[in-house]
Amino acid sequence: MQKNKRIWWIALGLIIILGYGIWEAFNQPSIEDLPGDFKEVAFVRNEQNKGGIIRIYAVTVGDPANAKYDACADLFPTNDFGSLTKIYFFDKNKPFPTTLQIEPPHYDGSQYEAIMILKRTGKEEAK
Repeated sequence: MQKNKRIWWIALGLIIILGYGIWEAFNQPSIEDLPGDFKEVAFVRNEQNKGGIIRIYAVTVGDPANAKYDACADLFPTNDFGSLTKIYFFDKNKPFPTTLQIEPPHYDGSQYEAIMILKRTGKEEAK
């Protein structure tokens, strides 16, 4: 009887740990959770055959006055060794691009005006 009770306690502990891990995995913050009414509208990434990964994002902002731009940019992925993530923020109430190009300029600057541009880079290789 004592051995059976011990197995149930171990099983209960494992179920609790597994449940917490699943809950954490599905409740990660996203840009929609931040103040500013952010929404990703365009994305492009290089093929990365040689060199670092380059990601370019276009994000609309519904409330530019209260937007947390840095917190939003921190949620986008970066990789080590020469990668670059560039995020262009556009006012949701003005025209914004829905497609981007990997080569600069990444969008038509005569049609669209970014209200903020942030870059995130990966760590350099340790020597």
